[in-house]
Amino acid sequence: MPLHKLLLPFALSAILLQAQDLKEFEKRVTEFTLPNGMHFIVLERHEAPVVSFHTYVNAGSVDDPKGRTGLAHMFEHMAFKGTETIGSANWPAEKKAMDDIERVYDQLEAEQNKLSHADPEKIKALEAQVHEAVEKAASYVVPNLYPRIIEENGGVGMNAGTSEDSTDYFYNFPANRIELWFYLESERFLHPVYREFYKERDVVREERRMRVESDPQGKLMEQMLATALAAHPYRNMPGGWASDIENLRVRDAEKFFATYYVPGNITIGIVGDVDPARAKTLAQTYFGRLKKGPLPEPVKTVEPEQEGPKTTQIESPAQPMEFVAYHRPDENDKDDPVFSVLSGLLASGRTSIMYRDMVRDRKIALAAGAEESFPGGKYPNLFFFYLVPSLNHTTDENEKELDAIIANLQKQKVDAEALSRIKTRTRANLIRQLDNNASLAQMLSEYYAAYGDWKKLFTELDEIDKVTADDVQRVVKQYFVPENKTVARTVLPAGPEGAKQ
Repeated sequence: MPLHKLLLPFALSAILLQAQDLKEFEKRVTEFTLPNGMHFIVLERHEAPVVSFHTYVNAGSVDDPKGRTGLAHMFEHMAFKGTETIGSANWPAEKKAMDDIERVYDQLEAEQNKLSHADPEKIKALEAQVHEAVEKAASYVVPNLYPRIIEENGGVGMNAGTSEDSTDYFYNFPANRIELWFYLESERFLHPVYREFYKERDVVREERRMRVESDPQGKLMEQMLATALAAHPYRNMPGGWASDIENLRVRDAEKFFATYYVPGNITIGIVGDVDPARAKTLAQTYFGRLKKGPLPEPVKTVEPEQEGPKTTQIESPAQPMEFVAYHRPDENDKDDPVFSVLSGLLASGRTSIMYRDMVRDRKIALAAGAEESFPGGKYPNLFFFYLVPSLNHTTDENEKELDAIIANLQKQKVDAEALSRIKTRTRANLIRQLDNNASLAQMLSEYYAAYGDWKKLFTELDEIDKVTADDVQRVVKQYFVPENKTVARTVLPAGPEGAKQ
């Protein structure tokens, strides 16, 4: 056996012991909150001269205003467009051109809002003027200057992402460039510039065409969420609905920013070769410039209790698939650890129940899996299953087998060995993530925002360890019931194309 394989268990054990010792980990963490409410979590790791930064904004697509779905996602696309001083060849002229876009767009909207009384020729002329104004503003843009500055100074992994619950911005910098990060990141929030907004709006619209309208899986997912969730905004995917995207305006983004991008709604994780005292000084110098604002209100809409099974379908000649969802409580519920264990038992790896039964033994599925909290966790959500039938097998056949697996869990308690294996795997998964500075910066900020304490990252392992076979059986009986179930599947088209399948 190679030496590295012999040493691996010992190395893993050492990491495990280190990770389990929360007190030792805590010694390397410094937390502080600026007077404006922005929270920082700094973890020292001096093994390499690199620092990972993660900015977590506690606002995602669930916070999109009515009729403005896709708005939170727009900020991901605007993230690295620059500032008033970075990215413009002539800011005063560019600002005037951007204002001209809005002025003409207001006229266009006013005419469109006349509906049947609108003048088509006037609309056509105003659309041409909007296009001309957009092109003029674009002539002042220095493309990609903001990301180029980052790359030229050794920055890597620059990206952003939008989920239902948050919008995240992140990249890594050499340790001797951290002040540049504080300057660049704070300037984006201090002086937001909606440069090339309408160009990026078109990109977002095209993404929807590719990921939803032209993708059977994306289309089915959208249909499933809109069926399972009648009222709560989790029913809207982050990309937004087509007509909403097409009508997004800069003024919508400005209002959203003023509401949700207040310092108290932002958490920043910093992990790597960093001096916490200097990080705090830099944070005060740069982010301290941001004005304090009231925290945004949470979503007030509560999903009504489902009173019977729901089914929906879309036609597609592609590979058949089926999604099954059951309503479950939010991530702060006492049973959240039980759902984590249940997800592991059902769908984590080749020893999981669904893989062994449906993929390996019966061979009725090409893939069968689950996600414990979907599409987000901040509010009550869904325990989600996906089923992809193998050749000569059907979605009905797969669903019946999943129903049988669930029924068996309701009748018979899981054995102690399987329960122990899942708990060990959960702990190991965390350990693997702890080895990566970028992942750790993300998790520290995310857990603080979600639970008010990053230490939940470790204490939830203790909660999972306490989960019993009785807990698993109780949760399956309580939540995995027909009246709480939604099924979405693809079916072959009714025409000749479907008949050939």
